Amino acid sequence: MARKPAAKAKSEPVTKIFVLDTNVLMHDPTSLYRFEEHDVYLPIMTLEELDNNKKGMSEISRNARQATRTLDEIVCSFENGIESGIPLDGPSKRLASGRLFLQTEAIAADLPAALPTSKYDNQILAVVIHLQRKHPRRPVILVSKDINMRIKARALGLEAQDYFNDKVLEDTDLLYTGMRQLPADFWDKHGQGMESWKQDGHTMYRVKGPLSSQMLVNEFLFIDGDPAFAAIVKDVSGKTAEFATLTDYTHPKNGIWGITARNREQNFALNLLMNPAVDFITLLGQAGTGKTLLTLAAGLTQVLETKLYAEIIMTRVTVPVGEDIGFLPGTEEEKMTPWMGALEDNLDVLNKTDEQAGDWGRAATMDLIRSRIKVKSLNFMRGRTFLNKYLIIDEAQNLTPKQMKTLITRAGPGTKVVCLGNIAQIDTPYLTEGSSGLTYVVDRFKGWEHSGHITLQRGERSRLADHAAEVL
Repeated sequence: MARKPAAKAKSEPVTKIFVLDTNVLMHDPTSLYRFEEHDVYLPIMTLEELDNNKKGMSEISRNARQATRTLDEIVCSFENGIESGIPLDGPSKRLASGRLFLQTEAIAADLPAALPTSKYDNQILAVVIHLQRKHPRRPVILVSKDINMRIKARALGLEAQDYFNDKVLEDTDLLYTGMRQLPADFWDKHGQGMESWKQDGHTMYRVKGPLSSQMLVNEFLFIDGDPAFAAIVKDVSGKTAEFATLTDYTHPKNGIWGITARNREQNFALNLLMNPAVDFITLLGQAGTGKTLLTLAAGLTQVLETKLYAEIIMTRVTVPVGEDIGFLPGTEEEKMTPWMGALEDNLDVLNKTDEQAGDWGRAATMDLIRSRIKVKSLNFMRGRTFLNKYLIIDEAQNLTPKQMKTLITRAGPGTKVVCLGNIAQIDTPYLTEGSSGLTYVVDRFKGWEHSGHITLQRGERSRLADHAAEVL
């Protein structure tokens, strides 16, 4: 009787070696812990570039210093020789189970003759080629935020990837919009056993059904048709959801500082902005959708009329689109004035809403408004606490998640924070639609009872602006 061949032992999955470019560490100082069971390799040139970028007060310099401190902690935690790699299990608190390798040997630059070996990027590529030859059975992958570096690596037949770990979403089309269109047969499927009552001038509904569990608190629901239906979700538990009808800000009697909502999304935005129970609001939308105008109108009403907040504070990231114009004279407020053109334009619109007031009345109103709006620079926000303030963060798409955290944690009791931005217009290097601080907070705050979000769809500037947004 023939003997059965012995069963082959299952081969363990091959772990990868990720070679990190300097810009990855300067973008995310904790990136060393983001590669799970795979090994991380740092060329000596990466450390050299970190050293060159550590001086200064910019975000990149701070991140370079933080990355260096993280490396120091890892190396100091390991007493044996580092040639065999440092286990990341302990320093990362079990986030990563691979090893960290530092370049401990001189590597000959085996590159095409056309590539200058004096460039740091090319020396890092030489390291990747060396590792590929040394470990033929393991995938060796270069990780870089630099597109040219990745193209160069692929041209040499090396595998290269962008650093994706900071991305909240792979596809921004999946980003939470803050509203949900209900199917036309919603009431047929969810109307059985429905409860309804009046509360604070709004009609409340409690329904049960399959869609209820998918809803998020402060998400807007609407059904197109005649009559149209719109509501905001107040509570979700299991397959039961509670929602309330909205205040109609499209009607002139509910005008806010003379402004009425021109479309459904603006009406949803004003319902959030005028709700004192909502502390954090994000408004996304392309140019001309009315983000700043609605936010300022709601802010002025709640500061000057209902006196819910003491004053409006407006700030934004000062990233120039063209060439920088150099140093600006004056105080902090005066230096920020050129960046606040959007504020001036919107104040002009809001000041013209009162048609009864003459020129004198308008001038007096403008002085009163200006006394209640403070313009602040982001550079001096650390360590501050805002009490009873209406804080507007404009152009928030240019903030990193870390900067966004620094700003939002400034909010003290009674403060409302409103973030405005258009993730299609990012001017900060290394930030993308998926890794912007604005995308980050929209995703993290969704469903919290004291936050709300709306993506404004329709431009309301002019037919010229709308057509330009479509065709250009």
